Amino acid sequence: MQRLPRAGRWTIYISLAVVFAIACAFLSNWQFSRNEERSAQLALVAQNYDAAAVPLAELIPAGSSLDPQDEWRPVTLTGRYVSDDRLLVRNRPHGGTSAFEVLVPFRLDDGRVLLVDRGWVPPGEHQPEPDAVPAPPSGEVTVVVRLRPGEALPASGRSAPDGQLPTINLSLAADAVSSATGDAMELSAYGVLVSEDPAAENTPNALESPSEDPGPHLSYAIQWILFAAMGFIFIGYVIRTERRHRREDAEDAADQRPEAPNAGSPRRRDRDAEDEDALLDAAGR
Repeated sequence: MQRLPRAGRWTIYISLAVVFAIACAFLSNWQFSRNEERSAQLALVAQNYDAAAVPLAELIPAGSSLDPQDEWRPVTLTGRYVSDDRLLVRNRPHGGTSAFEVLVPFRLDDGRVLLVDRGWVPPGEHQPEPDAVPAPPSGEVTVVVRLRPGEALPASGRSAPDGQLPTINLSLAADAVSSATGDAMELSAYGVLVSEDPAAENTPNALESPSEDPGPHLSYAIQWILFAAMGFIFIGYVIRTERRHRREDAEDAADQRPEAPNAGSPRRRDRDAEDEDALLDAAGR
């Protein structure tokens, strides 16, 4: 770099700063977008979470699917649990451990089936599987659940043993239960249990309420903007330092000329003394 002309070096410095600033701007805009998405999620939870429960058919009529704006809305179901088709979702972070969420299909009076997440149970004392899984109430039950969209298949391709799922993927759940249940299952949404009437004698641990934490996205976006500004400040510092060194080198060259008016100046003598001290120190090693 030092062999390049000064204008060429400075052009490279500034170009690097511009490229770095563009990358920072892209990352900052990405974090602003994520912050907007998180804000929209929080607004949706605030709007829907404690809304009055309505019949499932009001939000998801037969043949339609869940509107994303209806996520977290409570709905009322009347029918029976299909206990024989119970599923467990493994590796769910609850209670400081890799817990299991309990999914039980619920057949409504109109024949449709909605998968209900009744809560979570811890792994067993001496084996990975839970020691016991509370059974749902039998007979006719009125259930209130909050609607959630199904989850994607795991990107890693991991699977699960029979009777278990790696994620709450509704198509995968429909294939894991009996054909009579799977063929009637709603594939656009499942329900997170709020209440059962009559209530079961024992129930799994209730799932936690959604987090209200907005996340660090806004602070990260501002940090990337500051990084972009710091890149230009650093390049300015490099150019200023180079100019100062050039000026000092030019002054030294001028001092070494015999006709220079300050050839015998104290400043020159100080530099000579420093050079002599350096040579003596080197000779004494």
